[in-house]
Amino acid sequence: QVQLVESGGGLVQPGGSLRLSCAASGFTFSIYIMRWYRQAPGKERELVAAISSVGGSTNYADSVKGRFTISRDDAKKRVYLQMNSLKPEDTAVYYCNAHLSYSPPGTLDYWGQGTQVTVSS
Repeated sequence: QVQLVESGGGLVQPGGSLRLSCAASGFTFSIYIMRWYRQAPGKERELVAAISSVGGSTNYADSVKGRFTISRDDAKKRVYLQMNSLKPEDTAVYYCNAHLSYSPPGTLDYWGQGTQVTVSS
């Protein structure tokens, strides 16, 4: 059974930090691109950060560059999102996503249930 379980969300003051964690099971974690998305109330879900399956190359939304860091531990089947210098506009539900593209052309996507991050004084 495929599972992605996020943890680490909560309430933090502006300028603070949080570290999100996503524990994976039920699939071959190491071959999947891992991503963090977020969705704020009334807004569409947006990609925040991604890390490749080989080499660990990363990319980030412009809004979080320099503040957030994505990393993965294939041995533990976990992906992390270190969030620093948090702003009120970072408030959202954060989702972990596992993505695989394969041949013949197709994709697989797994999602976690989300964890709430609230940035407020």
